[in-house]
Amino acid sequence: MRNLLSLLFVAIGPIVATRALASEPADNAPQSIVWTFERLDSIAGHKPTLVGSPRMIDAPQGKAIQFDGLSDGLFLDANPLAGLSVFTAEVVFQPAEGGAKEQRFLHFQEDGSENRLLFEIRIIEGKRWFLDTFIKSGEGNHTLFAEKSPHPIGPWYHAAVVMDGKTMRHFVNGVEELSTAIAYQPQGQGHSSVGVRINKVSWYKGAVRQIRITPRALKPDEFFKP
Repeated sequence: MRNLLSLLFVAIGPIVATRALASEPADNAPQSIVWTFERLDSIAGHKPTLVGSPRMIDAPQGKAIQFDGLSDGLFLDANPLAGLSVFTAEVVFQPAEGGAKEQRFLHFQEDGSENRLLFEIRIIEGKRWFLDTFIKSGEGNHTLFAEKSPHPIGPWYHAAVVMDGKTMRHFVNGVEELSTAIAYQPQGQGHSSVGVRINKVSWYKGAVRQIRITPRALKPDEFFKP
């Protein structure tokens, strides 16, 4: 009997060990890209181009960059979505009163095409806002216009777009608001803007603290906290 148990242990042991190792992330697994706005001259190793006079402010858990809604913007020669067929894009931000009705505050776009991801807010009566997210991918145009999910202006918020390759979903503070089917094609190298659309229209009034791009479809309990 002891000999039989010993043989079973030898046979099963390597299988158990292999399964345990398979459950651990590989050392070369793609990592999240995090842009934390703590200074104006460098963001995650990128040198930004500034327009207007965006400024640093104190925020929960650190610093943030504030935009005036008129002429402030920040541009980066980087597209963290490049090559990703599955991703989660997150942003921690604080809308301010007095901004335009339509404000594009985070924009990622592929060079040489219109393929892009946009985070937008729409203002209701100057006191509330709702999230409007947009993806153009190939011939497809996909909008999640969450007019039935308004939020008060003032607090800090977390917004996320989760792309699993087949479905686009967007969340505010971890709550899914809308989703749509999509035949998504990964973007190539490109550019990004914060505080305004890349073509310098639809200026944002408010602050942005942090942006994270993760190369997988996160669950809400894995999101940043506002």
